[in-house]
Amino acid sequence: MPLSRNSAGTVIMVGALGLTLTALAYPAMLGVDNAATNTSRIIASTQYGPLTEADRDFVVKVRAAGLWEYPLGEMAMERGTTKEMKEAGEHLVVGHAGLDQMCRRIAPELNITLPNQASPQQQQFVATVDSKRGREFDVTAVGIMRVTHGQIFPVIAKIRASTENTLVRQLADLANDTVLDHITVLENTGLVNHQQVNFQQTTPPKLPKEQLTPPAPQPGAPLVALTPRPDLDVNTSSPTPTPSPTVQ
Repeated sequence: MPLSRNSAGTVIMVGALGLTLTALAYPAMLGVDNAATNTSRIIASTQYGPLTEADRDFVVKVRAAGLWEYPLGEMAMERGTTKEMKEAGEHLVVGHAGLDQMCRRIAPELNITLPNQASPQQQQFVATVDSKRGREFDVTAVGIMRVTHGQIFPVIAKIRASTENTLVRQLADLANDTVLDHITVLENTGLVNHQQVNFQQTTPPKLPKEQLTPPAPQPGAPLVALTPRPDLDVNTSSPTPTPSPTVQ
């Protein structure tokens, strides 16, 4: 699903620091296992604390999630057949606008390159939901989103528990609150099949790495921003970055 369907998104320019592929490199794969286990390899020292490979992948993963869940939230607001479904869509838009704002703010501080497109798998999620109508649209959207939110929830907890980087901790705090909120409103639709969701969360399909990785942005390309919709009461404030104290 092309990002151009996101009418609320704007484009901003970022400096070369955010778009140049440096020693941090671009994530080779952003599967759940990768982000949950590679917590020890430090790839950069920053004023906010050491940055591990898992920290870097987590920031990119949060950014990529918004690139498909934000437009899907807009679809739910417009095409959902119940009040609860439309409310879930609103929460997706509001939540990912806030997370995206924080990702775009901390990425230059940590010299992390952010994607402008979701992964091929995530783009297929949007295309699948977009092909449905009526109640089938609601059921398909809720099913996909509840599984993906359930998969990322424990990853957030592991990153929050292990990272020594204050900016990554702040993003994990916000992501934890946002994902829990999204899980709650999705369940409020009454369309979650918990038995099926639990099975899919624990037995994800084995896909090639390239299907799970957001494409690297073209050098010099403007960074797409997921901005709050003017018709929604959105609070996108996030903590002010603070350097980690030096350990003597």
